[in-house]
Parts: sequence; C-alpha cells; structure tokens
Amino acid sequence: MRLKRKIAAAFITGILVLSLCACGIARGKGTEQAQKTDPPVSKSDVVSDFEKGWTILVYICGSNLESDGYMATIDIDEMLSAATGTDMRFVIETGGAQEWGFSEISTTELDRFVISEEEGEYVGSAQTKNMGAEETLEEFLIWGAENYRSEHMGLILWNHGSGSINGVCFDENYDFNSLSLTDIGKALSAAEGSMGGKFDFIGFDACLMGTLETAVQLAPYAEYMVGSQEIEPGYGWDYEAIGEYLADHTDADGAELGAVICDSFYNACEEIDAESSCTLSVTDLDRVDEIVDAFDDFAKDLYEASEREKGVSEIIRDIHDADNFGGNNKNEGYTNMVDLGELIDAGRSVSKDYDEARDAIEDAVIYQVKGTDHSNACGLSIYYPLEIQGSQELSIFREICVSTYYLGFVDKIAHGYAYGGDTDEYDNSAIIANEQEEDWDYVDDVEPGESTVITFTEEPQLDEHGNFWFQLSPDGLNNTVCVEAMVFLLTSDLEDAICMGLSTDVIGDWETGVFRDNFDGKWFALDDGQVLCSYLAEACDGYDIFTSPILLNGEEKCLRFVWDYADTGKVYMIDVWDGISDIGVPGRTGNSLEEGDVITPLYDAFTVDTSETFYYYGEDYTYHGNDEISFDQLPDGDYMYMFYIDDIYGDYYGSDLAVMTIDGDDIYFLKELYN
Repeated sequence: MRLKRKIAAAFITGILVLSLCACGIARGKGTEQAQKTDPPVSKSDVVSDFEKGWTILVYICGSNLESDGYMATIDIDEMLSAATGTDMRFVIETGGAQEWGFSEISTTELDRFVISEEEGEYVGSAQTKNMGAEETLEEFLIWGAENYRSEHMGLILWNHGSGSINGVCFDENYDFNSLSLTDIGKALSAAEGSMGGKFDFIGFDACLMGTLETAVQLAPYAEYMVGSQEIEPGYGWDYEAIGEYLADHTDADGAELGAVICDSFYNACEEIDAESSCTLSVTDLDRVDEIVDAFDDFAKDLYEASEREKGVSEIIRDIHDADNFGGNNKNEGYTNMVDLGELIDAGRSVSKDYDEARDAIEDAVIYQVKGTDHSNACGLSIYYPLEIQGSQELSIFREICVSTYYLGFVDKIAHGYAYGGDTDEYDNSAIIANEQEEDWDYVDDVEPGESTVITFTEEPQLDEHGNFWFQLSPDGLNNTVCVEAMVFLLTSDLEDAICMGLSTDVIGDWETGVFRDNFDGKWFALDDGQVLCSYLAEACDGYDIFTSPILLNGEEKCLRFVWDYADTGKVYMIDVWDGISDIGVPGRTGNSLEEGDVITPLYDAFTVDTSETFYYYGEDYTYHGNDEISFDQLPDGDYMYMFYIDDIYGDYYGSDLAVMTIDGDDIYFLKELYN
C-alpha cells in the first residue's frame, strides 16, 4: 500500500504509461475496502508519531491539469522524490479529475495518502464530493488536523486559480465548480477548533491567487500566505525542494519556508524559459489589517476625487496602464487582477494617504520573486474592472471587497458603463455607509462597443492629404483611456473583411485631443507569410508581448510572442496557452510548441454588406522548430482601418472605417468611409 518508485523521468521524456500499478500506488490485496473509512485512521493512532516537525496538507483538485497533462501526478512524484526525513510529511487528498497518471488513484473517490521518506502510504478514501465545494475542503482540513497535527502545519491548495472573483480548485467532475474566497474562509473557520492554532502558511500552487482579497480571508487562520499574482506554468511548485528543505530545517517557520518555495519555483521556471512572467510572494498575514486600513484611507481619497468633475480621468488611464495579470486583453479574456501597488501609484496625485498605503504593502510582503515582465509588481493584486463582465462578478466582488469606499468607486464605474457616463445625479452614499447592496443587474443589458461618452469636436475623417484623424471634445478627451486602431484585410472580391488585430501606432495629443493614424503597414506573420491576428498583451521595458488566436492541432489556443524592439529587434514565440475560459478558468502557461504541431491562424471577420460576423481560418502551418516571427510589410491589397477608443467606464467606441491600399511601401487612404 505504498508509492514505491519515482516516475518523473517518464514524464520528462514524454513517455507516460497510464497503468502504473507496479511503480505507483499499490493498495495491498484484500485491504482496499477495509481502509475506505472517513476518517480512515483514528487520531490516537497517528498523532504520537507525527507531533514533531512539519505536516503539509495538500488539497489536490486535479481537474484537466491532471487529465490532460498529468501535472498533479508529476508534483506527487516530486513529493516522493524528496528525502523528507522522519519529521516532515505531505498529507494529500486527490480528486476532481476524470483521469489520473497513477492508475491506482481513484476517479470516483477522494483518495488520501501520506508521503514521507520517499514513500507514499495510502491511508483511505473519503466519499466522492465536489472539490470546489466548501464542505469538501472543510472535511479534509478537519481530518488532516485531527490525525496529522504537528508542531508546524501548512496547507496548499493545488489546481487552477482565477484570482479574487472565481477562486481556486475547479473540479472537472462537477462542471468546473470552484472554491470561492468566502468558501475557503468558511472551511478554515470550521476547522479552526481541530487545528489548535494557526497554519504556519497557506499557499496556492495555482494561478493568480496572490491578492489582497485572498489575504484578508486567510489572515485569521494562518501566519503567512504564499501566492502568485500571475499565471503559473503548468508544472507549478518544486515539491522535492520543499520536502528536502524541511528535512534539514524542521524548525523553520512559514516565512523561511515561503522564501524557499519562491526561490525553487523561480528556478523551475528558469529551466523551462518561463521566468520572465514568474511571480510568487510571501505575505505576513499579521500585517494585512495595516494594508486594509491604509488602503481604505486611500480609497476614500480616490472616491472623493471621483465626485469632482474630471477628478479621475488621468488616474483611470494610469490604472489601465498598471501592471495586470492573467491576460486582460480582447484575445485572451479578462481576470481584472491589477497590481495593488501600481493601482495606488495611479491615485497618488489625489491621495494624502498614498505613502502609508504603499509602506503597508512593503511591510507585509516580506519576500517575492518576479521576472522582467513584472519588474514593478508589489506582490499583491486587487480586483479592478478593466472590463465590466456582468452583475455576477460585481456581486461576488461586493462580498470580498476590503473597503466600502473602493466598492463605491467601482460601483460608480459600473454605473457609468451602464448609463453612458451619466453620473451627475448618481448617489451611492448608501453603499459607502454599508447600508445598501447594489444588484448591478443593469450592466447585463449593455451592448458594448457603442460608448456615448466618446464625443468629438471633429469626427473621424480623411483630410486632403489622406491622413485619417479626429479631435475629441473636452468631455470626450476626459472620458478616454486609450486610442488604438483596428485593421482589416479586404478579400479580393471586397465582400469580406478579416481582422488583423489592434495596432497602438496612433499619434495623439492629450492636451488638444487630436489623434491621427501613424500606420506604417508592418505586421506580424509566420514564416510561411501568413499574417497573425495580433493584440498587445503587455508592454514591458524594451519589449512587448503579443497574443494571437490560433488552432493548435485543432484546438483553440492563444499563441504568445515577444517583440524585442530594444535589443535584437527580433520577434519570437514564447508559448501557447488556453487563455481565460467562459467560466473564468485560466489555463497555465509554459506550454511550448513541439515539432510537427499544426498551427492554424484564426481571425474574426465580417461580411461588408451585411455586417454578419464569422470566424475565418488560415492555412495549416506545421511547426518545425523555428520560433521566429517576421515583422514586415503587409501583403499588397485593400484594407480597412478604424479607430478603436476605450472609455474610462470600460466600454469602447469604433469609428467609421477608412479604406486604404497597400502597394509595397506605399500606403494611401481612399476618400470613402464605411459606417
């Protein structure tokens, strides 16, 4: 009944045998049914053996990370590889996946194992339940605390993470239902009596969970939180490094272990060339109240500024430019997770409490690692509606928001989104006083793309020199976040328009409100000449990250690539990932292309006469190991060009379309505009 051999080499080489009974989990003959009790082992049988050192409870909701890629099995194997000694153990519960790399892990029960000294012992199973439900986590925590309580206790939640709104642990056997932050808080509260004290740390081997809202939920029940602000690579944390460190440092506290988790995670990211997007931080939960108090004072200043005419336009522009995590673009979807420190930086001009809020974050985030994509990340994120995604999301946020003033600020943005910026007679003082719960149903009826707050002194037009330009009115300028351009290729019969993506190559004067095209005709393309529909994902120091919709071997994915304009001038692929699903589940990054993979570019398109939309598929392209992408002139032909203007409330305005012709290096607009 032990996990007897390591299997990591099989995964590293890509050779995976699904039936691993001989080298995986063996439940001795005739013992399986006898051990399937809940709890499977009484407290008196085990506490005396495990009262020293460390116990780390690991709640492994395998989900499609396991059934599609055996990522959980790889991490379990890392635990088996660790020379933990006698005073450190991983106590794990497995479930939530339709298939497991270890064939002896059940897909119909929640199996439990104790891993120590390079062996894993099966200790029983609990009744199958949704791992995205609060009561399932609660039962595991109580069972683990009563049977394996040690001097030092840790908890790791393993799976997809989606940040503050959708939480963590998406169970694919139960329609990807997940644990919300309030679910986690309730489960921890229920288990508090069995624990006899706080966890030394609670960590998330999951994406996007390093947020202020998460920290507030955990603070009563743990000393430290370990979590990432960004998407994690699929392989996640290094459990061999964690186990072996604790074998040699049995008296380590949560802060010391947290630093080891961060460093070993960063090193693992380096091994797969994914360190540039890596983030992981350790937060002292005893200091979270100081952040909340200081942030509430800051949020009051921000809210009061929003009550003044033109009080927050520049601030909102800066928030939209702040470091954010998990996509947040038109191709990959939105998590609405923004760096807490940079959001506070954006409001510096209106807040007398800026320094206190920034200092509180610096005091609480005691250790972090971060790559060049996020060189200014503070270690904690916060929800901000970069894109309004409906009343349900806003209602969830209301339950976890740490400041009524900040809730009022977000509420005012939602109201402006729904009512065309009309906030003159809007009163949300009841929300600030915590006397009213807004339902936000009105945002569900908005048809995005028809912003009425983008107004003009001069409408988008072509001048006598063939320049496409416009001038925003003072109010329109005040309501504008950014101006981009969307480019469409016209088919040879001029019947269909195929979207090439968004270009930031627009010249603007934020004093006068005059903007004009600066399009040079260059675009990104595969080495077979196929142009990629491209969207800017992140602007970094000296390089930009772009994303493009593709089919990879027939499945929809996002291809990410870097334009290193400051150093080499080259463009090269980073990886592919799933983006954010319709229910808010982000895929993990770090998925490299393999020779022989088939890439099919995807494009949104519409019929010119009827505006009927459809998907346009490019030609199949077989990847042969060349990661370079060209940045050259678009093919000769006719194109359409429109200004794409984002407003401060999360809506946008699309201008009439100008027709342009590309002929070699020459680009010229025709006089006619299409609406």
